[in-house]
Amino acid sequence: MRYEPDPIEEARRRFAGPVSFMLSAPALEFLPAPKCSEIAFAGRSNVGKSSLLNALTGRQGLARASTTPGRTQELNVFEVGEPLVFRLIDMPGYGFAKAPKDIVARWQALVFDYLRGRAVLKRVLVLIDSRHGVKPVDKEVMDILDKAAVSYQLVLTKGDKIKPTELAKVLAETEAAARTQAAAYPQVLATSAETGFGIPELRAAVVQAGEAA
Repeated sequence: MRYEPDPIEEARRRFAGPVSFMLSAPALEFLPAPKCSEIAFAGRSNVGKSSLLNALTGRQGLARASTTPGRTQELNVFEVGEPLVFRLIDMPGYGFAKAPKDIVARWQALVFDYLRGRAVLKRVLVLIDSRHGVKPVDKEVMDILDKAAVSYQLVLTKGDKIKPTELAKVLAETEAAARTQAAAYPQVLATSAETGFGIPELRAAVVQAGEAA
């Protein structure tokens, strides 16, 4: 009798192997050849994207967090596996108010070019701060992903910063929001980079998307 492998254990093993930063791409032509699946991470500035990437990969300092909102201006590429299995793409944060408009426009153009022009992009993980829930700017990004027909999944961050009852409420509200979006994956994940809560499930979701045909 053949047993199906445990997705969480398989994901743990996958991320226990080589994971490395490859490059930062200021434009689409600087990205590596599209020879494997890519999973992208998007979110408002200060949503905890870098911390979540570090927790996901189990490597502190792999993705560097900035104290200045909107500091990340490029697509940061990380490779998983040796031989290469899939890539993680850290997209520039959105929703910051202090950056000059021309810089904001340039970042938006980079992200839109990537979403439209990268055939190997399997899924975008849209990170939502659990303390605030889905903000109007998050909804705008979700609508853009719907129009681009790019599959995406909502992931709550900083789940340790609010009470369990409040987290359950935000989770339910976020799931309801996901159901109204055409390209959204129905399951919403709640996580905490600080405590590790929800990280094994997130790894499994990333591996499932990255290794899908």
